[in-house]
Amino acid sequence: MMGTLIRTTLKDAERLLLTGPQPDRARQDADLLMRYLLRKNKVWLLGNREKQISSAEAGTYLRLVERRRRGEPVQYIMRSVEFFGITLAVTPSVLIPRPETEHLVEKAIDLTSHFPNPRIVDIGTGSGAIPIALAHELPQTATISAIDLSRSALRIARFNAAGTGFADRIRFLQGDLLTPVASEKFEIVVSNPPYIPTTDCDSLSVEVRDHEPALALFAGPDGLDIYRRLIPQAFNHLVTGGYLALEIGYGQSPAIADLLATGGFQQIEFVPDLHSIPRVAVAQRP
Repeated sequence: MMGTLIRTTLKDAERLLLTGPQPDRARQDADLLMRYLLRKNKVWLLGNREKQISSAEAGTYLRLVERRRRGEPVQYIMRSVEFFGITLAVTPSVLIPRPETEHLVEKAIDLTSHFPNPRIVDIGTGSGAIPIALAHELPQTATISAIDLSRSALRIARFNAAGTGFADRIRFLQGDLLTPVASEKFEIVVSNPPYIPTTDCDSLSVEVRDHEPALALFAGPDGLDIYRRLIPQAFNHLVTGGYLALEIGYGQSPAIADLLATGGFQQIEFVPDLHSIPRVAVAQRP
C-alpha cells in the first residue's frame, strides 16, 4: 500500500494550521505533532522528510492537526509538557505549566538557603510542576507538601511525581488552600494561584478559554479573590522569618503589595519575568 511523503504531509498540515488560532506557530506545531506521532526527535525529522508514512499514519496525524486547528493546546494533544527541564503529563484537568512559573520555582529555591531543613508547601499544585521541580533541585532535607482542591488534578500530580521518581519526596493533599494542614507550620509557602479576572474571559485565546480548567484560571472580577484568602492563611502558617512566594498577573503588583502589607508581611519585593513584568511576589513574616 502506498504511503505519503512526510514532507508533503507536513505541508498539508501547515496549510491547515495557518487557518487556526495561532498561525504563527503553524510550522512548529506541524513538526511537533509529527514527531509525537512517529516518536522521533527534531534531528530525525529534519533528516527524514523524504521518507514515507502509511496512509493510516497520515490519517491519524491529520486528525491530531485538526484538533490543534480547532484550538486544542498542543500540550493536551501530546499529553505532555516540558517544565524546568522535566517532562510532565498534562490533561484538561490541569493548567499547562508556563515558562513564567519557572521564575517562581527559582525564587523558592533561593529562599531555601535561609533554612537548614525547610518545610515547603505548594498551594494549588495542579500538575505538580512546582513541587516536582523543587524536589528535583533541593536536597532530601527539604520537606515538600502540595495541596489542590481538585481530585483529578491530584491524580495527575501523583502520576507525575511517580513518573519522575519523586513520589516519596512529596506529600499530596486534597483541600481548599491551607485547610488540609491546619495545625502545621512552614518555612516557605509557594503558590501559582488562579489570578485572571473573570471580566477578561472573552479576551483570552481559544486555547486557554475553551480548554484549560476554569478553576485554575479565574479568581473573581479583579483576579484577586484567592490572594485575599491565601495571604492571611499563609501568614498564620509561616514560622517567624518564613516566606510567602506568589506568582501574580500583569498589573497586579500594587494590589498584591497592599494585601501583603495589610496582612502583616514585610520585606515585600517583586521579581520580574523576561519581559520585565513583575511576575513573582515575595514577602516575609516578621
